[in-house]
Amino acid sequence: MIRYLLSRVGQALLVLMVTFSAAFLLLQALPGDAIMIKFMSPDMGLSADQIAEIRAAYGADLPIWERYFQTLANFLTGNFGYSIQAGVPVSQQLQVNLPPTLQLASLGFVAAIILTITIAALSNVVGMAWLRTAIQSMPSLFISVPVFWLGIMLIQVFSFQLGLVSVISPGPVERLILPVLTLAIPISAPLSQILMRNIDEVLAQPFVAVAKAKGASHTWVLWRHVARNAVLPTLTIAGVLFGELLAGAVVTEAVYGLNGLGGLTNQAVGNHDTAVLQAIVVISALAFVSINLVVDLLYPVLDPRLGNKLGIAA
Repeated sequence: MIRYLLSRVGQALLVLMVTFSAAFLLLQALPGDAIMIKFMSPDMGLSADQIAEIRAAYGADLPIWERYFQTLANFLTGNFGYSIQAGVPVSQQLQVNLPPTLQLASLGFVAAIILTITIAALSNVVGMAWLRTAIQSMPSLFISVPVFWLGIMLIQVFSFQLGLVSVISPGPVERLILPVLTLAIPISAPLSQILMRNIDEVLAQPFVAVAKAKGASHTWVLWRHVARNAVLPTLTIAGVLFGELLAGAVVTEAVYGLNGLGGLTNQAVGNHDTAVLQAIVVISALAFVSINLVVDLLYPVLDPRLGNKLGIAA
């Protein structure tokens, strides 16, 4: 078990290191200079020597390899640098913008799981064939809908036409309803497809026929024997899809005007604020890697075969 744990943690650290390096090199290669954009304005009246001093203060005049190791050392100590445009530490901006995004992504993930289980369960317990077919077709529809279009349509239908959810001065709970749905619906689509396919495969196993021959109902067999075996591959895909959830959260925040990482990212891109962008990329990668690491560690606990192989009691 220790070897398995160290292997997964090592892989996670390697992914973070590669992500940090790739983000740093790509951001440094982008055209434009945030310092020049902000301080070269004639209105500021700064001389060339003063601008050179500012570049030195931000470390912009250092060789790229020196900037890389300096940035890496700062990140390892929790120092994300300074935002050139805002003139404040990046960590201070993240303290304001990160919690709303984490809240939205977490609620969206939970809602996607609930929607996935609901669709998969209904597709196996509904008796009417036409309704069961309609339910099984829902994931194909969900997965084809762009996030930004879905957000706009939800606002149009539930806010403007039905008047059920206000988008003008909403309450703290009401303001999250439509954004959470916008995130949950596309993410639930692949999860539902995989879970329904796994359920069908498990239902075809001999032990299911034996359980039914002993008098167990279809619903009881579904929840008692099938669910645990079918959910394992779905759990793995759920961890992978968390990265898509973070990307969708950025788009969703832009659609609904939420003050999260989405708005901060848009501002940083427009201002060439590489320190902010570097921090956002690394934090997003950290969240993605952490979720997948948790999934990897849960898998041997939930799968008796892998658990026995690693010496873990099921």
